[in-house]
Amino acid sequence: MQADLDRVLFDQATILRRLDEIAAQISLDYRDRELTVIAILNGSLMFMADLLRRIPLPLRLDCLSVASYHGGLQTSGEVIFRQIALPDVAGRHILLLDDILDSSTTINAIREKLQTASPKSIRVCVLLRKLKERKHPADADYIGFDIADEFVVGYGLDYCERYRNLPCIGVLKKELVA
Repeated sequence: MQADLDRVLFDQATILRRLDEIAAQISLDYRDRELTVIAILNGSLMFMADLLRRIPLPLRLDCLSVASYHGGLQTSGEVIFRQIALPDVAGRHILLLDDILDSSTTINAIREKLQTASPKSIRVCVLLRKLKERKHPADADYIGFDIADEFVVGYGLDYCERYRNLPCIGVLKKELVA
């Protein structure tokens, strides 16, 4: 599968070193507070597992299954919540984990929905942030890497549900992208 990549942007060692840095900052920021982490599935699974193992704090973990890509290269603009009940966030410090901040559609929709349940705070941690103009501004509090506006796969990110299990993050060869 790695042969399908045009180029590797971040190898596994680079990713894990960056996660050490992010985990240290999160641990410092939440040292005196109970943290509730909500991971956005499916793309954040690898990121979540590796990051949370590096945070030496008691925390709660929940997941949300949402989608805005629906198998293509660009977000559809519509966020679909695949579960009925939201996690209990009232009075909690929430850290949303997502694989990539692209259009900001997904993270804004989730943040808006969670705000209605009265959390103490909501922060966002993303593995990747695309450097581009966004229709609806949003940013993350913790960012793994900034990347150009190109389609990437690996380390949880997929193209048509493939390539999630690559240990690196890279750009697919153009001939493989429909």
